[in-house]
Amino acid sequence: MKQGRSSPRASKEVCPHYHGAVELIGRRWSGAILYALTRGPLRFAQIKDSVPGMSDRLLSARLKELEEAGLLERRVHEGAPVLVTYELTPKGESLEPVIGKLRDWARRWHRVEVG
Repeated sequence: MKQGRSSPRASKEVCPHYHGAVELIGRRWSGAILYALTRGPLRFAQIKDSVPGMSDRLLSARLKELEEAGLLERRVHEGAPVLVTYELTPKGESLEPVIGKLRDWARRWHRVEVG
């Protein structure tokens, strides 16, 4: 065991803050949406292209949930046609190091068939 860390058996309950965060970010497609937005603001169709296999209805629902949680912001740019973009808030941007570490872990330990 690494120094400075308590035994996993030290507490019988999972930290409620951790649990809530994992449930929010770990919902199907949410992590992938956040990952896509780490590259900068995107339009709805761009997010959908970045995360193939997700329906419009589900993408819409996840974007709304992430916006309500304060992780992303929906911006409407006036003009013809009206342009809507989604981007991470400072709260969402603070997840970038975590997302990067998870990406690195996945590349090392979680192999998937690509293509």
